[in-house]
Amino acid sequence: MAEVKNKPKYQVIDGLIMNASVSSKCLRGAIQYKPRDDDIFIVTFPKCGTTWAQHIVHNILNKGETFRSYEEIKVRSPFLEMSGPKIAEVMPRPGSIKTHLPFNLCPYSPSAKYIYIARNPRDCCVSYYHHTKMLPEYHFENGNFDDFFEIFIDGETDWGDYFDHLISWYEHRNDPNVCLLTYEEMKNDTRAAILKIARFLGPQYAEMLENDDKLMLKILDQTSVSYMKRFNKEMKHFYTSGNKDTCHGQEMPEGLKHVREYYEKHNLNMPFEVEFVRKGSTGDWKNYFSPDQSKRLIEKFDAKTKDTDIPKLWENLF
Repeated sequence: MAEVKNKPKYQVIDGLIMNASVSSKCLRGAIQYKPRDDDIFIVTFPKCGTTWAQHIVHNILNKGETFRSYEEIKVRSPFLEMSGPKIAEVMPRPGSIKTHLPFNLCPYSPSAKYIYIARNPRDCCVSYYHHTKMLPEYHFENGNFDDFFEIFIDGETDWGDYFDHLISWYEHRNDPNVCLLTYEEMKNDTRAAILKIARFLGPQYAEMLENDDKLMLKILDQTSVSYMKRFNKEMKHFYTSGNKDTCHGQEMPEGLKHVREYYEKHNLNMPFEVEFVRKGSTGDWKNYFSPDQSKRLIEKFDAKTKDTDIPKLWENLF
């Protein structure tokens, strides 16, 4: 293991590593949230397609109506751990709830629906590196990939170990209320992935898309990387100069107030260019991983997924 010279700023809340701006009260409240029967959870390890899935689900549920603003995303598809449970209790429905929690910590009900998106660990690591380097609460703006790689492979990023997270949800892939997709299959055939999600949400949504190709094409456009990038500038404004008291006409969620207060207390500002949605590609890891790093990650992947079918998710990548 190489020496790590620069680490992101994290905190540990009840054994779970989190970024420094997260409210411990909201995290604990998120874990204790009692799911409603009509709840739809979008679950990922960070940087594995969460935002993409949020846009797809919203478009399906609302017959091609897309999010109109970054604030609307925060209200109609709230981030449970970051915002706190209250916003999920009052959110407009039908809608989805975003979470990065592993299965053992995620609020669970056999009546709720869970969409889990898995992404190959090498691309996840690279995307997570850029995410961590970009957001000021990590205090990692001068960090390098070699340092982040060591943190990632040792399971010391926020939300914990990538491999444990994946395994915890993969074990439930055949549960009737769980739908598992990979980021790579979504990129390879986005239309088929949207239909798969629609069927999971309900036969009426699948029938709607199968009988209306114009609607499908509209949703494909409104869930593209170029379309979702439109919200990057709004994200910067939201955290640095937006309204402090309200969010999309509602009271600002407690957890988001906490993040804003953290920014102000530590005099943090978003970078000039915010790329929360960055490339949305596959294979970018080849531009970052050394041969030794790739070898070490594959060895870790093989050891952690031994005696499971997880390697079949990415047969062509490993």
